[in-house]
Amino acid sequence: MRTLLIAAGLLAASSLSAYAQDARDRLPGTDILPKGTIQVSPVIPGMGEHWANPGDLPLGPIYCVHEGNVVCLEFMMSQEEFNSGKSWTDLAGVEGLPPVDHVNIDFEANGHEGFEVPHYDVHLYFIDPAAQKAIK
Repeated sequence: MRTLLIAAGLLAASSLSAYAQDARDRLPGTDILPKGTIQVSPVIPGMGEHWANPGDLPLGPIYCVHEGNVVCLEFMMSQEEFNSGKSWTDLAGVEGLPPVDHVNIDFEANGHEGFEVPHYDVHLYFIDPAAQKAIK
């Protein structure tokens, strides 16, 4: 019985690993990014490099790229606009992006370089949380 459980565990791990690789294989490269999109930051842990069209900054879309693949989209929303009831109903990146795996919303109370006001960073990830955390 123990051998069967170990075998089942190994098979599950192998299947998850194959799934993770398959998911990475389906990620688009930077070649799908809109004309004028350039790298604007080095690798940021958990996100990858940031790429954007300078005309879209600071709000986005910002494309998170890891090992040449687009792993997430980022948008920034000021706390003031959010509190005033502003809606963002037409957020979009580019065609060819895979389905979103998960979403992270981080509050930046003091802002950060590039958007120095209190705001929310919204990240739509195309990779699972484990793969996201592995980005260094």
